[in-house]
Amino acid sequence: MSRRIPVYAPTYGYALFARSRALPLTVATLLGTALLAAVCAHHLNAYLDPDQRVPFVALAPMLAASAIGTSLHQHSPELDRTAVRPAWPRRLAHLLALTLLAAVTLALAVPGHVETFGALAMVRNLLGAVGIAAASAVVIGARLSWLPTVTYLSAVYLAGGAASGRAAMVWAWAVQPGTEAAAWAPAAGVFVTGAVLHAVHGARAENQRA
Repeated sequence: MSRRIPVYAPTYGYALFARSRALPLTVATLLGTALLAAVCAHHLNAYLDPDQRVPFVALAPMLAASAIGTSLHQHSPELDRTAVRPAWPRRLAHLLALTLLAAVTLALAVPGHVETFGALAMVRNLLGAVGIAAASAVVIGARLSWLPTVTYLSAVYLAGGAASGRAAMVWAWAVQPGTEAAAWAPAAGVFVTGAVLHAVHGARAENQRA
């Protein structure tokens, strides 16, 4: 009696793109990060003391951006090289879709007082963090893109108490209130730069055996 070999339906187009970059796991990670941030914010009564929200608006976007940056890893680089259509629209759509999902969920995780360290600061910090992760994926590879993101934002958060003056709005934008327009410029600039670099070049090819 011959043994039947199971036949799996081939995957094409966007479904193949999503599977090659583990997008379902990344989406689950982003939702889990937002849920954890919401639970922590409520447990610590951060809605009563806006200053207690600084760790959330600085560190939660860091975790989300690290997940997004890691998802830029291409397990099969030949898919982009041999594709009939240009790869940059899919790369850009991938980055923007995950960033939008993270921005909405994290903004909803911070209750009240949007004029201080609320939803605006959360979205701004996410944009800057994703920009760092995307640019790092191009330079050092997606699987290590979390390292510059975590290093920079952790250092800014730890040194945030000593940040003062107009210069701090540039280098310490992650610990500024959401309504500070000067802090939005560097975060938005980093995001645009990282998004363009990734869309044009893609993540750096890595040793698949590593």
